[in-house]
Amino acid sequence: MSITQTLLRSRVVEALASPHGVDRYLELVNPMWAAREVRARVVEVHREVAVDGHPPVTTLTLQPTSTWRGHRAGQHVQVGVEIPGSRRTTRVFSVSSAESGPGDRFTITMRANPDGVVSRFLAEAGVGQLLHLSQAQGDFVLPDRVPDRLLLISGGSGITPVMSMLRTLQRRTHRGEVTFLHYAQSPQHQIFAEELAEVARSGYGVDVRLLHPELGDPALSPAWLGRVVPEFRDVPTWACGPAPLIEAVRAAYTGPEGELSPALRVEYFKPPRTSAGEAGGEVSFTRSDKAAPNTGATLLEQAEALGLAPEFGCRMGICFSCVATKSEGTVRNVLTGETSSLPDEEIRICVSAPDGDCSVTL
Repeated sequence: MSITQTLLRSRVVEALASPHGVDRYLELVNPMWAAREVRARVVEVHREVAVDGHPPVTTLTLQPTSTWRGHRAGQHVQVGVEIPGSRRTTRVFSVSSAESGPGDRFTITMRANPDGVVSRFLAEAGVGQLLHLSQAQGDFVLPDRVPDRLLLISGGSGITPVMSMLRTLQRRTHRGEVTFLHYAQSPQHQIFAEELAEVARSGYGVDVRLLHPELGDPALSPAWLGRVVPEFRDVPTWACGPAPLIEAVRAAYTGPEGELSPALRVEYFKPPRTSAGEAGGEVSFTRSDKAAPNTGATLLEQAEALGLAPEFGCRMGICFSCVATKSEGTVRNVLTGETSSLPDEEIRICVSAPDGDCSVTL
């Protein structure tokens, strides 16, 4: 850290800049100057997939401020954008490039979700667009000591974190065996198609299999997976994708006694709906003085149905933007199925569904 950065981050300078903070003044001079916050400028735009009638997929190369601490392969970042006519809006995107160091450029890749304000905005972003970032977050990462044998499984846009892992392994010149399985709607919808084709041709020790079940490729099953990767339940595995794929992966990695293999690490691309809370009782949002019969949906969805606009980011339980206090009642985590009845506990309302009566400070 330079002497200038040390001074800018000192309590004395921060007090002098109160109430706005030193970063507000630095941003006025140069948006890429920062003492604590992380910002980035788009320096390259690449259209990955453009199929008529389907949302495009875009990769943005970002040059962050010197405050960026880097990322580990598989992590994600919160991205905030200033959309005209609305407040700053934040969503979570996985980093798709190989692991980065402090101040290094990196990439994010996103599909322009028709209902996603931020993803649609970013998919149309041009070079020079300024973004607000968090530091890299998440535990869905490669270990520091990578095993000799590993399996990467993804579906749709869930390819981004495992692509970061594959790129990192290649940069490290990993000499073990890697099996890379990816499910896409069709060859035309395949993200990173050219790069993966090159890896399949020349990647040392990497078995790339791009699968399109609608064209007759096999769906994921224990029998098929066992033929591709013998003894797969013992192979360190990272899987990311939509809920149906991850649920199939978890079923494949569940042994005859119902135990889930410790070799499996998963990240849901979208939260599953199969473990929602039990309908019945009443949900009340005490700060807003609103209540309604419990529908069994997540607390975020029930709050929005009542016209509330609570803060949220990823809607997948990753970014912790939606944390609120549950004063009483029982909630079920829709990702894990775990329940909790502790009073006055902080919960993520995007992945918490109430069982019966529940009160939340919103």
